[in-house]
Amino acid sequence: MQIYLPIADLPVNIFLVLAMGLTIGFISGMFGIGGGFLMTPLLIFIGISPAVAVASVTSHIAASTFTGAISYWRKRAIDLSLALMLLAAGILGTAAGVWLFAVLRAIDQLDLTIGLSYVTLLTLVGVLMIKEGVQAELRARRGQPATLRRPGSHNWVHGLPLKMRFKRSKIYVSLIPVWGIGFLIGFIGAVLGIGGGFLLVPMLIYFLRVPTATVIGTSMVMTLVTMTSATVMHAATNHLVDAVLALILMVGGVIGAQFGAHTGQRMRAERLRLLLGLLVFAVGLRFAYDLVVIPDDLYSIRVVRSQ
Repeated sequence: MQIYLPIADLPVNIFLVLAMGLTIGFISGMFGIGGGFLMTPLLIFIGISPAVAVASVTSHIAASTFTGAISYWRKRAIDLSLALMLLAAGILGTAAGVWLFAVLRAIDQLDLTIGLSYVTLLTLVGVLMIKEGVQAELRARRGQPATLRRPGSHNWVHGLPLKMRFKRSKIYVSLIPVWGIGFLIGFIGAVLGIGGGFLLVPMLIYFLRVPTATVIGTSMVMTLVTMTSATVMHAATNHLVDAVLALILMVGGVIGAQFGAHTGQRMRAERLRLLLGLLVFAVGLRFAYDLVVIPDDLYSIRVVRSQ
């Protein structure tokens, strides 16, 4: 059954797109991630232009994180002051990302930039996650505990000025790295259509020593606001948000996440990290292949406006 996507300007199989939403929702529920870094490449693989894929996935991520953020808010597992500090720079990063997105699109370098960025990001993160997952799996088989860093330990980040106390997370840290992390996540999310949760959570845990009890809920609030802002900015500036595509993905994602959450609770965390790392690395290799393979159509036609 074909359905026409007005902004993407092509017909797609509605069951294929729904299945993609279900799959990414299942993976998101299993691994506790937003899934945008997997959804965007999959949309590109089925023929949707990178520009439309990135802009449309931001709305999908915003909708999928809304219910999660509400749930963590009710459990009082969100550090609101930390989220506000992250968002103070995150909104600026999102605006900068949307501006760069428009500039790259105007000079016809957007597709190449997105492809190279995904190859670099996914392969690097995939390798690191595979390495950590294998080490954790080996430790588990030997009966050794996971060598996690203590929440109370300090690093060079804690020696920076402009410190602020975050009572909910029980940390006293400089605002400089907080703003830097917020800007980076907002910028990457706007350019690549990534919620940033799979980058934000490790940064908050390992750099700022935010407890896991509040890090996921705080990350969801950050993702919700930045992705909502990115959707509005992309729609107003670039006019590339395909509401029909986003709606289908949302329906599949909500359903798939429920089954993924139940499956993830039955598996060991070490094995989950290893599987996710393999998945991320595989998508990165697929992107690399598309960048070097000779296309079927060696020529393209575009309209050049006269000055």
